Amino acid sequence: MLKAQFNLSHSLHNMLQLHKPFVTGDTTNHSSSSTYAPTIIRQYTSTKKPNATHARSTLRVSNIRAIASPLVTKATTLKGVITIQPAINSVLGDLKPGGLADNVSDLLAGSFSLELVSNDLDSSGKQKIVQANAKYDALDFHINMYTFKCNFDVPEDFGEIGAILVENEYNQKMFFKTIVLDNNITFTCESWIQSKSDVPGKRIFFANKSYLPSETPEALKPLRKEDLESLRGNNDEGERKPYDRIYDYDVYDDLGAPDESLSLARPVLGGEEHPYPRRCRTGRPMSTTDPSAETRTSLPFYVPCDEDFSEIKDLQFGARYLYNVLHEIVPTLDSIFTDKDKGFPLFTDIDLLYNQGVNVPSTEKITSDLPRLVKGTVDAAHDVIQFETPETIDRDTFSWFRDEEFCRQMLTGLNPYSIQLVTEWPLMSKLDPEVYGPPESAITKEIVQKEIGGVMSFDEALAQKKLFMLDYHDLLLPYVIKTRELKGTTLYGSRTLMFLTPDGTLRPLAIELTRPPFDGKPQWNHVYTPTWNATGSWLWRLAKAQVLSHDSAYHELVSHWLRTHCVTEPYIIATNRHLSQMHPIKRLLLPHFRFTMQINSLARLALINAGGVIESTFSPGRYCMQICSDAYDQLWRFDHEALPDDLISRGMAVEDPTAPHGVKLTIEDYPFANDGLLVYDAIKQWATSYVNHYYSQPNVVKFDEELQAWWHEIRTVGHGDKKDEPWWPQLKTQDDLIGIVSTIMWVSSGHHSAVNFGQYDFAGYFPNRPTIARTKMPNEDPTDEEWQSFIKRPEDMLLNSFPSQIQATKVMAVLDVLSSHSPDEEYIGGTIEPAWDAEPAIKAAFLEFQETLNQLESIIDSRNNDPLLTNRSGAGLVPYQIFKPYSDRGVTGKGVPNSISI
Repeated sequence: MLKAQFNLSHSLHNMLQLHKPFVTGDTTNHSSSSTYAPTIIRQYTSTKKPNATHARSTLRVSNIRAIASPLVTKATTLKGVITIQPAINSVLGDLKPGGLADNVSDLLAGSFSLELVSNDLDSSGKQKIVQANAKYDALDFHINMYTFKCNFDVPEDFGEIGAILVENEYNQKMFFKTIVLDNNITFTCESWIQSKSDVPGKRIFFANKSYLPSETPEALKPLRKEDLESLRGNNDEGERKPYDRIYDYDVYDDLGAPDESLSLARPVLGGEEHPYPRRCRTGRPMSTTDPSAETRTSLPFYVPCDEDFSEIKDLQFGARYLYNVLHEIVPTLDSIFTDKDKGFPLFTDIDLLYNQGVNVPSTEKITSDLPRLVKGTVDAAHDVIQFETPETIDRDTFSWFRDEEFCRQMLTGLNPYSIQLVTEWPLMSKLDPEVYGPPESAITKEIVQKEIGGVMSFDEALAQKKLFMLDYHDLLLPYVIKTRELKGTTLYGSRTLMFLTPDGTLRPLAIELTRPPFDGKPQWNHVYTPTWNATGSWLWRLAKAQVLSHDSAYHELVSHWLRTHCVTEPYIIATNRHLSQMHPIKRLLLPHFRFTMQINSLARLALINAGGVIESTFSPGRYCMQICSDAYDQLWRFDHEALPDDLISRGMAVEDPTAPHGVKLTIEDYPFANDGLLVYDAIKQWATSYVNHYYSQPNVVKFDEELQAWWHEIRTVGHGDKKDEPWWPQLKTQDDLIGIVSTIMWVSSGHHSAVNFGQYDFAGYFPNRPTIARTKMPNEDPTDEEWQSFIKRPEDMLLNSFPSQIQATKVMAVLDVLSSHSPDEEYIGGTIEPAWDAEPAIKAAFLEFQETLNQLESIIDSRNNDPLLTNRSGAGLVPYQIFKPYSDRGVTGKGVPNSISI
C-alpha cells in the first residue's frame, strides 16, 4: 500500500519542495533515477499540442465487476474514468526512463471504492446504488493526469444518475479532477480526497446539472444536506488538521506574536472595539502570554484542504511565488542590510537597483524559483537581486517629479478609489475638537481663488463640480502622535485639493498637513501650494511625498487588502457552508473564490502580521491594521462596492438612465471608471442572464432556504460587526440577487485587478509612490540647525524622508510578485465551467459574456490612442490597460483574473 506522503498539507516542504505524488516509504530520499520503469510506462516525445490524441500507458487493468442489487436480472455496463492530478514534480519534472516502477506497483495495489446514486428512490423509498472499484489505468502525458477506470453494472430501471460517493483506499490524499461516465455524465470534483485512514466515510460529488434546493431530486436531498454539514464541521474547538475541509469563522486574533515579544502584541480585529470582517478559523491554541491571541507558526496557516493548491499548481503559482519571496528574498535582504535606517544618499544610488542590483549570498533555490528577480553571477558565491525598471520610469524618467502626473495617477494609477468631489465648504473634520483641535480646514476660499484666478471664481468652481480632493485627515489624525513615538517614521492628517481644468486634467491647488495638539502644544497645520520660489517649491515636493505615503498606505490597507482580500473571505466561508455544490449560485461564484483563502493565509503569516512587511515599510507602522479596522468601521459599505455605486458615493458620477452605463461621470476622462464600467456591465449582464434562468419566478429567491441562510450568515456572522447597518441589500427578488452576486464578482475580479496588477509599474520606483515618510516637514517647529540643513541641501531632506534601503527593496520585491500573472492564470470569461457548459442556455449566456470581454481590448486600445483623452494619452504616458481581460505571464500591467489569486 502507499505510505503517507503529505503529512502536513501546509508544511514548508509542501509550499517549497514539490513532491513526487505516489511514493513508497521516506519521501525525502528518492533520486530521479527511481522513476518509471520502461516496461510500465511509455514516455512520449511527440511535440503535438495537448489537444492531440492522448498518449497513454501500455498497461491496462481488467474490468472490475460492479456490485448491484441481487434482484437485478438485466444491467448495462457503464464505464467510468477518473482523472487524478499528481503533485507537480511527478509528471512535469521526473519522467525519465527506468523510474517510478514502485509508484505504479503501489497504484496497482490500491483502489477507489465508488457508489453511483440514482436521482430516484426505489419502490420502498430507499436510495438506488450501484458499486464498483476503480483501478489504476494509465498516465496521460499530454494532460499530466493519472487515470483510473471502473465498470458499473447499472440496472435498466436505475434512472438518472445524480451523485457519486468516493472512498479513497490508498494511504494518502489524491486530487480528483473529474469522474466521467461514458453516458456523458460528468462529476467535476476539483477536490482532495483524503485517505479513509485519515477521514473515514465517503465523499459526495454531484453531477454537473444544477438544482435549486426545492428542485433537488428526492434521493439526493439527504446527500445534499450531509455534504453541507460536513463542510460546517461540528463546532469542535480543536485545531484544524491539514486534511480537514471545514469552513468556520474567527476574528483576526493571530496577527500579533506576544509569545515571541510583548512588543509584537496586537489588538484583536473583530468585535465592538475594532470592527472587522471574519477570517477562517484555524483553532490553534491560545497564547499563554496573551489569552486573547492565537499562537502563530512559521508554517502556512490552515485553510480547508480544497483551498490549498500549492501541490498541484504551476511552479509560478501565485501562492508559492509569494511564499518564496516572503521566506527567501525578504530574510535575505534583512541579512545583508545591517543598518536598517540607512537611506539612499543620492538618486543615482536608487538607479543602481535596476542597473546593477544587490549582491546576496548564492542560493540555488531562489535563483531557480524567482528568475525575474534573482540572477546568477560569475561569482559562484553570490547572486544578484536585480529589479526590472518599471514601465512608468522607463518611458519617462522624471514623470514622478511633476505635478500633473501626481494628479493624473489619482485617475489612472494604483489607487483610483480615493479621489472624491468636494460638495461642501468649508472642509470640516468630524473629530472631537477638544482632542484634535479646530475642525475647520486651513485651506480657505481665498487660497483656492488665488490658485484658480483667471479661469473661474471659487463659487463657480464649487457649483460646477470642479474641485476634488484626497481626504486622509480624519482617518489618520488619531494616529499621528502614536505613530511619531515609533522609530523612523512620521505621520500627518492630510487633505489634498485639486481643480479640474478646462482641458479635463487635474491641477493640484493645495496640500494641508495637520498634527493634533500634544505635550501642551496646540494643533499645528500648514497649507502648501505650488510656488515659483526655491524654498516654497521644495516644501511643496516634500508635502507631496507625505501625501503619497498616506495614499500608499490607504491603497494597500484599504483599497487593496480590506476591500478585496479581506471582505471576500466571509463570502467564501458562507458559500461553502450554505450553498450546496449543486446550487447554481455556488457554481456561478466558485471561479471568483479560487486561491483567495490560501493567499490570505500567507498575508496573515508574513505581510499584515506584527513586524511583517507592511508594518515595517509603511508610515503607520504597528498601527497599520488598526487603521484598516477604522476604515472598515467608518467607510466600508457593501452597497457601495459595485463600481457604479462606488463612483456615485464619491461624487465621481451621478445616476443617469440615458448614459451608456446608467451613470454620468463627473470627470469625463477618468480611465479607471471608463474602462471599469465596461467590465462591470459585462459581469452584471452575465449575472442577469444566469440568475433569471434559474430563478424564473418572482418568489423563488425568497424561498430558497440555502440562499437565504447564505446571505444571512454573510451579514450577521462574516460581517457581523455591521449586522445592524440599514444599508445591507434585501434578498427577496431576482434583481436583489443579481445586484449582490454582481458586486461580489466585480470585487474579486475587476476591483482587485485595478488595485493590484499595476503595483510594480507605479510603485516599483519608490520615489513615485513612497510607502513611508520617515521625517517630518522641515517647517514644523524646526530648530535653527534643522532649518539651515534644509536650506543648504533640500534634496537630502527628500532622500531622508524616502524609505530606507531595506524598506525599499523589501517592498519592491513583494510588489514584483504581487503584480505578476502566473502562467496558468484563470482570466475572467476565459474558460467555461463544466456545469455552465452542461446547460445550453447558460452556455449561450457565457459565450455572449466572453464575446463582450473579447471586444474590450480593441476598445481600450482605441481610447489609449485618442489624443483628446489626455489623462491616458500623451508623451511618456503608460497606456491604461489594466482592464484588458487577458494577459501574458509576468508583470504586464493588464489582465483581469476571475479571483483574488495573488
